[in-house]
Amino acid sequence: MEKYDLIVVGGGFAGVSAAVTAAKEGCHVLIVEKGNSFGGAAINCLVNPFMYYSTKINGVQTELSQGIFKTICQKLKERGALEYNAFLEEELKFILNDLVCDAKIDILFHAYIFDVQKIGSKIKSISVATKSGVVELEADYFIDATGDAQLAFLAGCKTVLGRESDSLCQPMTLCFRLGNVDVDSFMASWDKLKLAHKQALENGELINPRENILVFKLPVPNVLHFNTTRVIKMNPTCYKDVTCAEIIARKQVYEIYEFMKKHADGLENSFLMMTASEIGVRESRRIVGDYILTEQDCKNCTKFDDSIAACNYDIDIHNPEGTGTSHYYFPEGEYYTIPYRSLIPKETDNMLVAGRCISSDHGAQASYRIMPTVCCIGEAAGTAMGQAIKSKCNVRNINIKELQIALKNNGAFIGIDVR
Repeated sequence: MEKYDLIVVGGGFAGVSAAVTAAKEGCHVLIVEKGNSFGGAAINCLVNPFMYYSTKINGVQTELSQGIFKTICQKLKERGALEYNAFLEEELKFILNDLVCDAKIDILFHAYIFDVQKIGSKIKSISVATKSGVVELEADYFIDATGDAQLAFLAGCKTVLGRESDSLCQPMTLCFRLGNVDVDSFMASWDKLKLAHKQALENGELINPRENILVFKLPVPNVLHFNTTRVIKMNPTCYKDVTCAEIIARKQVYEIYEFMKKHADGLENSFLMMTASEIGVRESRRIVGDYILTEQDCKNCTKFDDSIAACNYDIDIHNPEGTGTSHYYFPEGEYYTIPYRSLIPKETDNMLVAGRCISSDHGAQASYRIMPTVCCIGEAAGTAMGQAIKSKCNVRNINIKELQIALKNNGAFIGIDVR
């Protein structure tokens, strides 16, 4: 069995940025992904576009997600695959694939983690299910970038689920696309569609409780992207609930499509082009780490001494019980930062968590969960692991100042001055 310096589990934005950054630090890295490509929710769940990640600071429009995420966006632009934050998934797959391959990282697709071997406070190896059967993979350090904190959960780390009052998670959504749409006509009839949809909800005619229809344009003609189904009161980490959610969501797709054909223009010659291969999950497990980032921390625009990323996306909570979405928008020029301590599970010494499952409460997670931010969290985790591996130390004992300087030298924005 080959042993690695670092194994990253999960190949989404957080996992890819973590693996690439650690490899550039000289680490021997393996990335394990359950699907057939990199990109995570952007690919598997058709989560598109990138949510906003900039604000005016001292009068200058400033991107809060930079570093490797900015590199990815530049490559998308060069390929004509990014417009108004909407991107083409197939181009993203190629770009992420090249980043990982160029960094000389070992890749394992179609592998699902199901067991962890741990000695004391250190993870020794993981077991994954593959087409060849069970494979055990060993490393000195690990990064959980699964989104669901799957590695941390299997390692016996304490996790929490959903909101604090009842453990309900934000709703799951199956994104879909319509092709051969007269986009201008559709948009011109938007007010008519909104009014009809509002009336249908009030009359109880729809199984989908979402209060509005959310639609986006893509960098291709005659195609519309919809993020508008809503499956409530289901546990995204329960195999039965996820199966049920997929079935309900697909019914909602057809329901809203047929509804729009009756009440909107421009869909006369349209067709249901695709649904995502997986239902999208906004929220599931989160670790309980050395620091729990709170909603109040975000609203206070706290700048932590151990800051590793910055965010100002609104606290965007889709009602876990039905209709309604609440928002808290940050003032222009304001943002909060994410502390390194929130990446460290309390129960382990050689693992970090990157992505939407870091240590936080329900409200904070509703803000930082977006792909630009989790990409930056992954970059910080990979950089930190590079230091830990070189020093052979506990992930808590790395030099935070050196980590922050390395991030800034690599073009990251961390929200505080370090020298």
